[in-house]
Amino acid sequence: MALTFAATPRTHQQVAPRPRGRRGRAARRTLTGWAFAGPATLIVVGLSIFPAVWAFFISRTRWNGIAPARDVGWRNYERIATDPDAITAAKHTLLLTALFVPGSIVLGILIAVALNQKIRLIGFYRTCIFVPYVASAAATGILASFVFNPQFGAANEALRRLGLPAQQFLESPGQALLVICLIALWGEVGFTAVIYLAALQDIPRELIEAATVDGASRWRTFLHITLPELRPVTVFAAIWQTITAMQLFDLIYTTTRGGPMNSTQTIVYYIYELAFQTQRLGYGAAVAYLLFVVTMLLTVCVIWYSRRSGSEAF
Repeated sequence: MALTFAATPRTHQQVAPRPRGRRGRAARRTLTGWAFAGPATLIVVGLSIFPAVWAFFISRTRWNGIAPARDVGWRNYERIATDPDAITAAKHTLLLTALFVPGSIVLGILIAVALNQKIRLIGFYRTCIFVPYVASAAATGILASFVFNPQFGAANEALRRLGLPAQQFLESPGQALLVICLIALWGEVGFTAVIYLAALQDIPRELIEAATVDGASRWRTFLHITLPELRPVTVFAAIWQTITAMQLFDLIYTTTRGGPMNSTQTIVYYIYELAFQTQRLGYGAAVAYLLFVVTMLLTVCVIWYSRRSGSEAF
């Protein structure tokens, strides 16, 4: 009996393509990312780091921007300690910062708590609070100049209707800096209110409900639960608003120009006068670098204290 075997067709073995190496893919992704981010990075470096380094070399010279610069070493920095105008400007800046930073934080928390309630037209109210922050600071200063004008301003008109004496506001050496702080608060409180509102909405509802079940009042709940949860945001807001107050320029430029009698001359406005009005570029750069060092030290101290106390924000 003959046995027949069916011949099965010979199949060719298919070789799978070799997978690409992980290093190659990672390198390609890195190159692609830098291809997009590289030009913007070069622009940022060119417009920020290079001028900052160049300004440091200028701060060690005596230069008016036209004649050749003359190297004076560290004498510009030594002169700051005995400059009465610089000391006065520093006092004004510290006073403005001491009033502005706590005021913006306290008002920001109060407004955020109010905007966190479930009431009608809450979206409209939140928008109204944030509009002054996104508005131009120069426009805010020009508008405030009309509002606080001693002759025909709306502020004095309101005081007259209330039977109160009119005030000089921005034309009074004793009131001008306080009015500047009030205008700055009106323009910046929307920022702190928004970040505190976001932080309030991020607090777990279980904590509030547990405190309520245990019989805690709203005030005790706010004091012992809400405020501790807001510590990281408070650290961030304090640093941000401190930098904002120490670098305040546009409001002063559009309202008082440092007057009356230099009562609103802050460090930044003093730097502007040195560099662009009296053409003392070297000394102005030295004052600017000293302001940078002070701001950096304050920021580092606040961050160090916040981390040590357990309320990290960075």
